Amino acid sequence: MSLSQELVQEHLDDPAVLCCRRPAGTVLSGEDFEDPTIFDDMVESHLMTLTDDGLSIRQALGGTLASDAEALTQLTPDMLDAVAGISDTASVKQPADKASHQPTAAAPEPVMPSVVHPAGAASTLTADGILHLHIAKGEGIDLDLPLNGLPRIAASNEEGQSAGVDAHDVALGGAVSGETDAGEAAAEGTAVGEDAPDKVLRTLVKRNYPVKQVVLADTTSYGDGVLSIDTSLIDQAKQADPLVKDITMDVIEPDERHVYSNTIMDVIPIAAKAEGKLGEGLTNVLSGVVFVLTGMDEAGVQIHEFGSCEGYMDEKIRFGRPGCPDDGDIMIRVDVRIEEGTGMERRGPFAAHSACDVIIRAIREKIATLSDEDIAGTEVFKDVRRSGRPRVVLVKEIMGQGAMHDNLLVPSQPCGVQGGEKNVDMGNVPVVLSPNEVLDGGIHALACIGPATKEITRHFFREPLVEALQHDEELDLTGVVFIGSPQVNDEKSFVSGRLGSLIEAMEVDGAIITTEGFGNNHIDFSENIEQIGSRGVPVVGVTFAAYQGQLVVGNPYMDAMIELNKDKKGFENEILADNTLTSDDAKRAILMLKNKMSGIAIEPPERRWDEEVIASNQKLVQ
Repeated sequence: MSLSQELVQEHLDDPAVLCCRRPAGTVLSGEDFEDPTIFDDMVESHLMTLTDDGLSIRQALGGTLASDAEALTQLTPDMLDAVAGISDTASVKQPADKASHQPTAAAPEPVMPSVVHPAGAASTLTADGILHLHIAKGEGIDLDLPLNGLPRIAASNEEGQSAGVDAHDVALGGAVSGETDAGEAAAEGTAVGEDAPDKVLRTLVKRNYPVKQVVLADTTSYGDGVLSIDTSLIDQAKQADPLVKDITMDVIEPDERHVYSNTIMDVIPIAAKAEGKLGEGLTNVLSGVVFVLTGMDEAGVQIHEFGSCEGYMDEKIRFGRPGCPDDGDIMIRVDVRIEEGTGMERRGPFAAHSACDVIIRAIREKIATLSDEDIAGTEVFKDVRRSGRPRVVLVKEIMGQGAMHDNLLVPSQPCGVQGGEKNVDMGNVPVVLSPNEVLDGGIHALACIGPATKEITRHFFREPLVEALQHDEELDLTGVVFIGSPQVNDEKSFVSGRLGSLIEAMEVDGAIITTEGFGNNHIDFSENIEQIGSRGVPVVGVTFAAYQGQLVVGNPYMDAMIELNKDKKGFENEILADNTLTSDDAKRAILMLKNKMSGIAIEPPERRWDEEVIASNQKLVQ
């Protein structure tokens, strides 16, 4: 591929290699050079060689080929009729080893007409990014040159903040800088610190009622820390769907977790609206206990796709992750057996979730009217619009390929099933929820993707990135957009296009986009980022990639990425929620977004996933 003017400036000191065959007499420009970011792969594949006596792009620009030259030929002084700065071959960057040929943030800035003026010359930079250069002595020459991203790069250099920025989390992403001021951010024209009052749109209070014991009995009730569950609910749950063939329920204490289990489909909080609708008012939550939905079909096939986590629960759950049981939680396991062969159809997993919800719904009815006496604590969440702060949006890409890849949006009760709309049935188009709606159980996760990367219902109930953005007083969180990942490519492009139009209409200054899963989802992930970035909105991507989920698609806007991997070898390790988003990941993502909105340069990615990059970035946010 040839280089755009912007890429030429980024790679001036990289080796000059022809992208295509060029005839003698060609005056070299950016269109004639190959992208240096692929050189390492080309060298490793023995498709190209690089030598120490080659020219840099800076030296070759404007030179004239003395003879015909083939594609992927490194230019040397003898190949050109005229070379700028030919004696300075030492400035050509050569890889110290095969894996190190990457441009760096410390590279010298490009020499542009804006900083070198002939006598009597003057220049102006217009608002649309065009440099007007006037040279008085000469022939009255006027030049208008497109500068692309120069203003942003120059701004970061003036602040001196680009130096020392670490490399990217993901091997295609960006690094964070430890110093930023969102006030400088974004937001040309916005002014952090202006005395505009915050506007609270709605308030949600979660009242926590502790559970110290769970008993299976003949009635359903809660009192004095004891949750009793009527075992006759099991028979009612079996009637929830004809595909449900059997259900068992048991209680697993924190010190009795070395028990075998079918694959875990979901972890579901027990919460009920006491006042108001989803996202506002009062929600009663039983703390210290969660439902764990497991399942298989009549033939003994686990209900899963691309990995399952059947096995001993103490080994297959990453306790303490946002979506998982915490260390001291009691688990109420509901194991559902569904009709043979329906485990990979939409109706099979949905039947299992519906059956489990019959039992939880009976508990919700009991706890919705609890008094204040037994409250162990409260959590307060506010949807706040912060005038004068950079407007940001969180986009969460969820599964939507059909089969078991589906989700329920905005059910009638927190984390419930009834009343929810399936994103697949809605065509996977982007849907906006308020942050409070998300944190009040506005998503019931039906997805059965790889256990380590899937975001389950409890994850959304305490989503760390939503919480962090909502509480960040330097930002104005406008909403949370959920967009499905369709199966068909045409549909992927359609929903991504709608996302771009939505972001454009929201007039935000920045965006963070996350995705669960990997592989097929990364196609949507890449296109969604492009739709946002191409509209001039700084965007940060958050995903699991590492070794097994390496990105196979990309675009110029995927230059700031957060890696979610926690596995030492970079695999989907089939441990529930191990590679999902945590509060530490959220902090890195937010700081990286602030840096990007501020115009701070982000170093190019490492060629391979490197855990040290994540550790280094994490230190910057602590």
